[in-house]
Amino acid sequence: MERVDKTNYYLNIAETVAQRGTCIRNNYGSVIVKNDEIISTGYTGAPRGRKNCIDLGYCRRKVNNTPSGAGYELCRSVHSEQNAIISSDRKSMIGSTLYLVGINKRTGEYITDNEPCTLCKRMIINAGIEKVVMRDDKENYRVEMVSNWIENDDTI
Repeated sequence: MERVDKTNYYLNIAETVAQRGTCIRNNYGSVIVKNDEIISTGYTGAPRGRKNCIDLGYCRRKVNNTPSGAGYELCRSVHSEQNAIISSDRKSMIGSTLYLVGINKRTGEYITDNEPCTLCKRMIINAGIEKVVMRDDKENYRVEMVSNWIENDDTI
């Protein structure tokens, strides 16, 4: 058996973390790594103690026909990136890498154009995370330097 490279190793862990997600539409998993050590993980789910969409049996955004990428204030879930950031301290995250995998809950396929939403991008910047690696399929991924979001701030 061939040894998996480090990037896909961490993306595989993020994919496993995504399996804990409770969204009816899409589940994401995030892993924050610094100096080859996992700092924290996060998945998509309602705040602690609140009912998840899978428990309720519906998604308010879906009921309202809210398009993908819009109406996040209607969503019960905290995003995986946010949960990973909440679970660590800023000092540990400065210069780190966030690995992100999205899975379409209905089809089980990878979300190939995934990237953090505008609010998550702001939180990633303030957390001091250096780059984000996003899986497109089992072997392919994209790397985004967070400094690009800062330099091109009209995008967020």
